[in-house]
Amino acid sequence: MTKGKQLKKRVLIVDDEEDILILLKKVISRSCNCEVVLATSGLQALEIAESWQPDVLLADIKMPDLDGLELLKRITSLDSTITTIIMTGYGTIEMAVQALKDGAYDFHQKPFDNDKITGSIRRALERTHLLRENRQLQQQLGKPLFKTGFVGQSKPIIHTLELLSRLATSYATVLIRGESGTGKEVAARAIHSMSKRADRKMITVNCPALPEHILESELFGFVKGAFTGAETDKDGLFLEADGSTILLDEIADIPVSVQTKLLRVLQEKEIQPLGQTKTIKVDVRVLASTNQNLEEKMARGEFREDLFYRLNVMPVILPTLAEINEDIPLLAHHFLKEFTLEYEREELEFTPEAMQFLTQKSWKGNVRQLRNTIHRATLLCRDQFITPEDLMASTRFDHHSQTEPVTDCAFLRGDYKEAKEKTVQRFTTAYLTQALKKSGGNVSSAARQSGIDRQAFQRLMRRYQIISEDFRK
Repeated sequence: MTKGKQLKKRVLIVDDEEDILILLKKVISRSCNCEVVLATSGLQALEIAESWQPDVLLADIKMPDLDGLELLKRITSLDSTITTIIMTGYGTIEMAVQALKDGAYDFHQKPFDNDKITGSIRRALERTHLLRENRQLQQQLGKPLFKTGFVGQSKPIIHTLELLSRLATSYATVLIRGESGTGKEVAARAIHSMSKRADRKMITVNCPALPEHILESELFGFVKGAFTGAETDKDGLFLEADGSTILLDEIADIPVSVQTKLLRVLQEKEIQPLGQTKTIKVDVRVLASTNQNLEEKMARGEFREDLFYRLNVMPVILPTLAEINEDIPLLAHHFLKEFTLEYEREELEFTPEAMQFLTQKSWKGNVRQLRNTIHRATLLCRDQFITPEDLMASTRFDHHSQTEPVTDCAFLRGDYKEAKEKTVQRFTTAYLTQALKKSGGNVSSAARQSGIDRQAFQRLMRRYQIISEDFRK
């Protein structure tokens, strides 16, 4: 998007009564801090609009050469982002209502209430700004920046991508840190895709999803007879990643016993499968990620200090969504395009109010929470336009939103069966949410801790529209 000095907002006013024009110019230019140009006829206004490109058009309905309704149609055809407000005198209310149906943003009846008309102008200016910004964002989506998997043009994102591109050309171990939902795996994939190893598949290990004894054998492999059930030799993930890249996702959760063996891989570039006395040389680029405070874990003796320094050769700290708030419209359009293509709803788009809602909301779950909200809104929206109501409805399923207590008296009203169903729904949703939160989104672990069969747990998740990905660290 264009940087530099921001142009002053422009308002074009058209009325065949010069006294009204002079009064409106004085009121609007002072209250709305904008540049105002006047026209005394519809044709003159159309000519000015073609060359001057106003943000807002304030037009009278009844004019001798070109009435407000026809002017509205021609202005919309000229530039659909120009927001039009209609002025109407006595006896033309029906025409004003028709104007709203034809796309006018608002209408005001003469004589005016100055506060109301200036308030309307300010909202119209904001609407035009959002519409034009949205149009620019749509044009940006095809640029090379987005081939990395990152979407955004804020300074923190540009700085992060520049750092990732420099790291991609090296063989250094990288520790990617950031809050949940900031895109740590995306950053790892960007490094791999820009590296000389990009022609080989990157191996990703979700460390907290595997119990200690399984994690060790998965990473380093084993030979036949190494333990009960080891009936054949098996190559570990490090051997599978030989010549490529391995991502150790959420490395803070690796047990200390496995940390010791991992340190050997980083120091000696070799692995030792379980049950084997010989070591195997491997050429693996190691990337690690975490959303936890490793310094605190080291102080508690839960994370080896020597391993930390081996991993932290090149640190990358990803920004939160609050830090790249200006990228939210671009991210929102990117995710909307993704899901409208998936569900064959290409006609779907955001209202300006919906975009304003997205930019003003606090996103504790960062980009992942934003993506999930738009995903659900795409499914829930019944109209052509996604509204703030659609977005708010979709956030009800988000575990970052506050859950109402099961003991809420509202459940006790009305029919007993209905109240019982609501109570069970609220309790089950809260219980599953808590279980998945504790397990980091691992369904098997959550089901086991809950004493529920995995398939039954999954059925409950589907019934109450709970997505395990929302809870993964």
